[in-house]
Amino acid sequence: MSEAAKAAEAGKEDGSHHRAGFACFVGRPNAGKSTLLNAMVGEKIAITSDKPQTTRRAVRGIVTRSDAQLIIVDTPGMHRPRTLLGQRLDDLVRTVWSDVDVVGFCIPADEKIGPGDRRIAGEIAEQAHGAPVVGIVTKTDRTSRGQLAAQLVAMSELTDFADIVPVSAVAGEQVDVLTDVLITHLPSGSRLYPNAETTDEPLETRIAELVREAALDGVREELPHSLAALVTEIAPREPQAQPEPQGRAAQPTRQPAPLTDVYVTMFVERPSQKAIVLGHKGSRLSAVGRRARLQIEELLGTRVYLHLHLTVAKDWQRDPKQLRKLGFDG
Repeated sequence: MSEAAKAAEAGKEDGSHHRAGFACFVGRPNAGKSTLLNAMVGEKIAITSDKPQTTRRAVRGIVTRSDAQLIIVDTPGMHRPRTLLGQRLDDLVRTVWSDVDVVGFCIPADEKIGPGDRRIAGEIAEQAHGAPVVGIVTKTDRTSRGQLAAQLVAMSELTDFADIVPVSAVAGEQVDVLTDVLITHLPSGSRLYPNAETTDEPLETRIAELVREAALDGVREELPHSLAALVTEIAPREPQAQPEPQGRAAQPTRQPAPLTDVYVTMFVERPSQKAIVLGHKGSRLSAVGRRARLQIEELLGTRVYLHLHLTVAKDWQRDPKQLRKLGFDG
């Protein structure tokens, strides 16, 4: 081992070369940001869907290594807002990128760079307070080498990037390289979260998002924006007393696995949308519950009885009171 390598290893051990800080992913809706976050963390932190504007919050994922801790903030896709919710989500993204150490600007490899990308690039240059910007070409598994090369050239002409990294979260290509690149832009410092922590998202928020993700599957284009979910209660169910075994040959009674009752209210904006989510005789809502329950059980580590309630909150995306209720504060 060279002297430089020995010094680097020693630095890792005593913490003098440890880096820690924040990066964020920004870009248009459906640019692959959430899928990339999950791939980098190594577990599902953010929900994903082929529907644009699936992400509605700043979701943090934590990558911890011996030499660094990288906190990645996934943000909603930026677009020209049509509702109060849309305005608040765009404002949220601007708040995030003005307060991180490095910005990751994501553009899919299989989509031409357009006016929306140029607008976002211009805003980042003005508002990121000098933070380096890393260009990330996502979804490289969807293009040929020639198309990817052309996209890399086009991206390099968009703004002054500190680095440009092509990556495929689905294929696992260049994910570690991107992690390394982002870490090089972090300041020196000690860890900000415990080693085993992979997100600081509240449990209730993660459960509500899993329900919404299940509900997004297969719905019509106009419905995803109108869907919201809110956890109202999580209650471990008290185990029922088991009768004592009788007789000399009686076997000990097996204790039932823990069971948790989870209550979630789903919101839509119109009665016609409620009918779509319910499906024929409630069949679609039942399917949503089954899909979500399996993931919630994995998250909680117990059996789950999922209670879903569906209600209409008229034009909630434009109603400040409803937005506050659902956690979208101004």
